[in-house]
Amino acid sequence: MNTTALLIGLGPLLGWGLYPTIASKIGGRPVNQILGSTIGTLIFALIYAWVQGIAFPSGMNLWFSILSGIWASAQIVTFKVFTMVGSSRAMPITTAFQLLGASLWGVFALGDWPGAMDKVLGGLALVGIIIGAWLTVWSEHKDAGNARTLRQAVIWLAVGEIGYWAYSAAPQATNIGGEEAFVPQAIGMVIVSIVYALFLASRGEKLALVEGVSYTHIISGFFFAFAALTYLISAQPNMNGLATGFILSQTSVVLATLTGIWFLGQKKTTKEMWVTIGGLILIIAAAAVTVTI
Repeated sequence: MNTTALLIGLGPLLGWGLYPTIASKIGGRPVNQILGSTIGTLIFALIYAWVQGIAFPSGMNLWFSILSGIWASAQIVTFKVFTMVGSSRAMPITTAFQLLGASLWGVFALGDWPGAMDKVLGGLALVGIIIGAWLTVWSEHKDAGNARTLRQAVIWLAVGEIGYWAYSAAPQATNIGGEEAFVPQAIGMVIVSIVYALFLASRGEKLALVEGVSYTHIISGFFFAFAALTYLISAQPNMNGLATGFILSQTSVVLATLTGIWFLGQKKTTKEMWVTIGGLILIIAAAAVTVTI
């Protein structure tokens, strides 16, 4: 792996690491968060495509790229879970599910990690990341109510994995690079968000499209867009590949977890904090293994 590929692969560490904390800090309902975030992503993508002179794809390349925008449905679920258990707990859980879905797809369907030893090392790295994610949600004081809520959160995030899987896998079915897929993918995200806002409005909730807080979330969308762009480039076969690129992107859980604790008041006891730090170190160490494959 060359230095350029590694730096691009770590771009999501900053973007996705700060994104959930900024979105939670701005506040609003999950529909406000997803609507503003996707609009911000589309603005970022359009500006980037214009500056770089990137052509708009057509045919199946266009449709598969838009399909990957179904990510928005998974992020709606994640925002809902933020309100249940907080971003510092939700992010490690969703990280584990995303790694299982997208990375295994990359290995078995797309041919990443081709050698037997590559698969063994990559598999051990995945196990390490999952264990690390579990450590970050460990609780010193068991509470039946909290445990029930956490179980519900896990179920919600498992369902949302379908959207994250489509986000990672669908662009791989195209004949274009991540940069070319960026704008149509963002269009797909905005479509899902608008449909969700209209659906909630039909059920009596206030229309998110007319709420100011929705547009404040455009700021958080810029952070997501930066992470999404660097990830889409990183996941291409001539860069890091889907499996390694995805695992590198999920190191963002470290920043997301710590900023959630420090800036959002998602408190942990001293022992929980040490266990959490141990889990985060394990995630980073396991991710580091994948860059040597």
